[in-house]
Order: sequence, then structure tokens, then C-alpha cells
Amino acid sequence: MTVGVAMPAPSRAVSPVKSCGSSNRDNRHRTPPRSLRTAASAAAATVDTRSHISNLERVLLRSAPHAPSLFPRSSPDENCDETRSSAVKDAGGSGSCGGLLHALNLSTLFTSFRSAVAAADEVSPRSLARLQRLLSDSSRPSPKDSIASRWRLLHGAQNWSGLLDPLDENLRRELVRYGDLVQAAYRIFHSNPSASPSRPRYMVLPDRNYRATRSLFATSSVEIPHWVTQAASSAPPWMTQSSSWIGFVAVCDNDREIARMGRRDIVVALRGTATALEWVENFRTALHPLPDSPDSKVSSGFMSLSKSSPGPNIPSLSTAVVNEIRRLVDQYAGEELSITITGHSLGAALAILIADELADKIENAPPISVVSFGGPRVGNPGFADRIEKKGVKVLRVVNANDVVTRVPAGLPVHGGGEDKGKWWGSHVLDGLEGYAHVGTELRVDNRDSPYLKPNADPACCHDLEAYLHLVDGFMGTGCPFRSNAKRSLVRLLSHQRPNVKKIYVNRLRSLGAVEPEGDACGVHHGRIVSPSG
Repeated sequence: MTVGVAMPAPSRAVSPVKSCGSSNRDNRHRTPPRSLRTAASAAAATVDTRSHISNLERVLLRSAPHAPSLFPRSSPDENCDETRSSAVKDAGGSGSCGGLLHALNLSTLFTSFRSAVAAADEVSPRSLARLQRLLSDSSRPSPKDSIASRWRLLHGAQNWSGLLDPLDENLRRELVRYGDLVQAAYRIFHSNPSASPSRPRYMVLPDRNYRATRSLFATSSVEIPHWVTQAASSAPPWMTQSSSWIGFVAVCDNDREIARMGRRDIVVALRGTATALEWVENFRTALHPLPDSPDSKVSSGFMSLSKSSPGPNIPSLSTAVVNEIRRLVDQYAGEELSITITGHSLGAALAILIADELADKIENAPPISVVSFGGPRVGNPGFADRIEKKGVKVLRVVNANDVVTRVPAGLPVHGGGEDKGKWWGSHVLDGLEGYAHVGTELRVDNRDSPYLKPNADPACCHDLEAYLHLVDGFMGTGCPFRSNAKRSLVRLLSHQRPNVKKIYVNRLRSLGAVEPEGDACGVHHGRIVSPSG
């Protein structure tokens, strides 16, 4: 028989095309030898449309490869077990019929892209429109469900038992909101870092349901050596000033939001380290006993910033907070109230000290909770017991790779004697032992983010915006990053672009959303200089 000659034979009905799960004996799923292509062309009239499409897909599999898709399929279901099983099925490819782009599985063809695409699977934006929404600097919070009946649980009445793993969606939203208030404290400080405690300061908060009522200043008691002053002569004056603006007190005054939350919330928000003297205080790690409780000891540097006063008629940080909270509690007497103290880094440590002070000084105080991000250890186990016995609830949000959450470290300093107020006359190991964390921990991990490099540097692991990005995507231990996380990527790219995966940076650059490498502008529109530290 001569190959390639069409034989006059009766027409036969073509059997229906089998689905993706049919037998391997279906010859349409095999690429025909070159010698048979002529016969295949002659018989094309007898092949139905679906067979033609199937053959076309087989041919495209052998065509020149394209760049990997940035938008792999993502399961909308947020149940951890179902999402994980879906990811395993897609990775194996067994029995998959997800269409041409999914069948290509291009991540296996490029070694340079393989890890990034695998890490991004099941979590990348599913469409160009979604990626562009994430590039918007507008706030897209989770839906505001009423929490009036549960606010005490979300505020820590039972130490957040059953709410952290998996993370309760309403608690997630509250945590991100408090973190945004801390971000506001950073931005307000950097807008005028030389602000004086004697002058009022206008403050605009990201959550318009809250109204700022008082500015807060922290004062260092250390004496700067002459050689440090000379070395810092070229630095801005605010870097070495003894008192600096560190945060604010705010109160919720929107009736609808008060009804949604079930109470009027009073917030104290504190930024992290920014000035040279604050850095000096961070390294004064000798444990200092509290006056009314010798067994309870705290870092002498943190205590200095909390208790030092810049002048005879200007209160210390702790006194200013106590006076303002007392005023607000009296003003709203008879209402359901709560007090939330939130901070990042140094601000997280000061938040715990202020909570301890409020529990002592405010009679019949409303429930007091601390929400901290990337906070260091503050005191010894005796101090942790003291906080717990007072009923102060502390939730510490911790990145598993953030070194700050595992200190104090460095050169500790004696709290009294001839070395009082000085940081250079210390003994290397004195005061390093005996520190303990306070409260309950919510642990996130930057390696779980599909956008951040798994080897992100220490600055990224401690950055507040990175923390809020991780909280917004956290569902539970062992779960993938939340596929429908709504937090904008603009600030994350602006603060930590070197730590964002290149596959996303390149894609955003092609969209015109990111400046070329080396351009100081970073991201178009809404760029904010990184305040976190």
C-alpha cells in the first residue's frame, strides 16, 4: 500500500472526543510522524472541530517557549486543607485539564523562573486588573463586619485563644488597622522631626473614625560623648536632640464605627527608633528594678525613654499618656470603653511599659490591651508576671526571621552609680540574662509571602509595612498566603523593592508601575519614603 494515498472507503462516523481523563490509547494525543502528515491533511475534512483544537494544542506544546505566566490559577477557597490539596494536584499535573496555559507548565522549562513560579503558585494575582488594584495606594480593607458582640474576645479577654491559628478575619482587620495607625506615627514624625513639645501639632490619621487628641514625646537621659557630637556634626539636628515626637493618643468619635465595634476605643500609637539617642537607649540593656516591685525589672534604656522629662514643666512620656487617658475616660464616663496601645520596634517596648503604668494609675480602668509589631524583650520574668496579674493583655506580632524580637543584645549598661546616664562604661555580659517576653504571640513568616524573596534581608524582616503585608495574607500555620489579600503593594515596593521577587518587579516595570533600577522614585504615585526602623 502506498502511504499518503486516500483510499475510497465508506464514510464512518467519527467517535466523540474523550475527555482529559480518557485512555492513553487515544491517538489524537500523539504527535504523528513526519511521514504521515500528508495523510492527516487529506483526512482533515473528517475530523470534527474539537479534534482539530486538541491537535492544535498538541502542536503548540512543541512550539517555541514563552515567558512564564504571572497569573497561575488560584483557589478561591480559603480552607487550608482544600487549598493545600489543590496546590499538590496542580504541581503534579496528573489528570489536569486546565487549558493550554496550564498544560504548558512553563516553569519546568526555565531554571531561573522555576522557584519563583512555584512559590507564587496558588497565590499570585489572577488577572492583570487585580495586580493593578494591588498597585493602587488606596486602602482596600476587608469587609467591616459587626464585632459588637465579640469585641472583648478580639481585644484579648481570653488571650486570643482560638483566634490566631487560623487567624480570625475580624481580628486580622483590627490588627492591620492598628498597624496603620503606627505607620501614621512614623509619617507624622518624619514630616517634621524637629517638632517641639511646647508647640501643638496637626495630625491626620489614615482611619478617619479616629481623632488625635494629644501628641507624645519621648526623652532620653543619656549624655552624648564629645566624640559622638563631633561625628554627628553633619547630621540633621533632630538626630541628636534629647526629646522627639514619638506618637499620639486618639479616640474613636464616629457613632457608626462605635456601634460596629461595640465600644469607644482609645488608642495610643508609638513609632520605632528614629534618632541617635533612641538608638543609644536601645543598647542600655541592664535590668532596672521598678520602684514599687523590686522583683520586676525592665530595660534601663526603655525605662529612661518612658520616664525622663525634657523640662520642669513638661511631662514625661508615661505621665503624658496617663494624664490624657484619664481625661478621656472621665469625658466618656458611662460609655463602654477600651484602651489599645500599639507600637512597632521601640514603640512596642514602650507600649508595654505604658500599659503597666495605666493599669496602676487609672482607677476602674477599661480593658487594656497591647498590640505590638516586631517588639524586643522588655523585662524579666517577674515583670511578665506583673503584667499578667494586672489583667493587661498583650498580643505580639512576630516575624519568625526578625532578629529584633530575639533581643536585647549588645553592650548593656549599669543603671546607677558613676555610670548612671552613660552608655560607654559597661561590662559586656552584665544584664544580658533574665529577659522574658510578655503575653501571646502571633507568628508570621516572610518566607510565606509570594511577593517577598525567601532570603529577605534583616531590614525587610523588621519593616512595619512588611509586617502588615504578612498579617494581611496570613491564614494559619502551614497554610498558603491568602489569595484574596487586599493590602496595596505600593508601600511594600517603595520600602523593600530589593526584597520583592524579581518576577513581580519585572512585570510591574513592564506595566510602567516601577521606575528602572537605580531611579530613586521607585514606584509611581503614592510613593512614601520608608519610615520603618
